[in-house]
Amino acid sequence: MSIRRRTSRAIRVGSVPVGGDAPISVQSMTITKTADYNATLQQIAELAAAGCDIVRVAVPDRDDAEALEAIASHSTIPVIADIHFQWKYAVMALEAGCHGIRINPGNVKKHDKVALIGREAAARGAPIRIGVNAGSLEAPILERFGGPTPEAMVASALEEVKLLEDVDFRDIKISVKHNDPWTMIQAYRMLAAQCDYPLHLGVTEAGTPARGVYKSAIGIGALLAEGIGDTIRVSLTAPPVEEVKAGIAILETLGLRERGVDLVACPSCGRAEVDVYALAGAVEKRMSEIDVPMRIAVMGCIVNGPGEAREADVGVAAGKGKGQIFVRGEVVRTVPEDDIVDELFKEAHRLADELRAERGDGSPAVVSVAPQLQALMQIGTGPTKLERTE
Repeated sequence: MSIRRRTSRAIRVGSVPVGGDAPISVQSMTITKTADYNATLQQIAELAAAGCDIVRVAVPDRDDAEALEAIASHSTIPVIADIHFQWKYAVMALEAGCHGIRINPGNVKKHDKVALIGREAAARGAPIRIGVNAGSLEAPILERFGGPTPEAMVASALEEVKLLEDVDFRDIKISVKHNDPWTMIQAYRMLAAQCDYPLHLGVTEAGTPARGVYKSAIGIGALLAEGIGDTIRVSLTAPPVEEVKAGIAILETLGLRERGVDLVACPSCGRAEVDVYALAGAVEKRMSEIDVPMRIAVMGCIVNGPGEAREADVGVAAGKGKGQIFVRGEVVRTVPEDDIVDELFKEAHRLADELRAERGDGSPAVVSVAPQLQALMQIGTGPTKLERTE
C-alpha cells in the first residue's frame, strides 16, 4: 500500500522531526506523578524500549514543574510538558529544557499569556502543540456552535494559532481530539484543509483496550490512510506501554512503519482439517523469538492455504494430520501436525539469520510486536515484556 501524505510544515520536537516527510512518530504519556522524577524517568525508559518516540508528562502542580529539569535532561526521548490553567508552568517547563509544551485553548484563557508562551518557546526553539479536546472547549465556542462539533474544535484550534502567529511563532502542531471516532475524523479533515501545520492524531478517552484499540484504529487509521497525520497517540485506560504497542501496530498495518513479525492466520471454517485456533495461538506465543521483519502464515485448508503460505516469508499449510512448511514461496518439507510449530520456527530462525546478513547487521532490527489488531485485544491483561529496538 502506498499512501500519499498531506504536505505539512516541518518542525522538530527535540531530536524527532515531525511533519514534512518525517516518519510518523508514536507518542504516549506517563502516568506517574511527575514530581517523582525517578519513577517518571523509569517509565519513560520503558516507553522508549517499547518504541515510543516522544513522551508527554503532566504538570498540574508546582512540584511537577520543578521536577522537569531532571526529567528533560535525563530522558532518552523528547519530553513534552502538558500544561493546563497555569501559564507560569509553561514558562517553567521551557526554562527547564523541555523539548515542547502542550497547551489547551479551553483553559489557558488569557490571550496575552498565550502570546508570552509563544515568545518564550521561540527563544528556546521549542514547539507548541495546540491540544483541543472536546471536553474542555471554551464557553463562547460552545455557545457559537451549539456543542463540541467538528467545526467548534477547528475554530478553537485556529483561534489559538492566530494568537501564536501574531507573535511570529509557527513551530506549531495541532490536535482536535474527540472520544467519538467519526467526529474526530471530520474535525481533522476540516483542519487539514485549512492549515499546513503538522497534526497530532488521537481519539481521546478511547477507553479500555477491549474497545479503545478499535476506536483508535478506526479514527487514527482512517485519517492516516487518507494521508492526514504526522504523529499519533492511542489513548487507552491501560499501562502506557500498551498505547505504544497499539500505535506501532496501526502504523505497521498501514505500511507506515517497518513491520515487526506479522502473523497471517486463516479464520477457520468447515474446510479446516486441523485446529487452526490452537495452531495460530501457539505460533503467536513464540513470535517474540524473531527479531527481524517477517510475515508468518498459518493456514488450515487446501483452498487458500498453499497460496497464502507461499506469499509469506515462512508459512504452513496444514491438514490431515500434517503440514507443508513453506519458506519464501517454496515447500521445504512436510511434517507431522505435532511438529509444525517447532519446525516452522526452525525455518523462521534460519531465515532471520539470512535477513540480518542481507541487511549487513548482526543485531536485532525491530521490536517484535504482533501487529494484528485482534491480538492487541489482549494488551493490558498481564505483565508487559519490553524488548529493545535499534
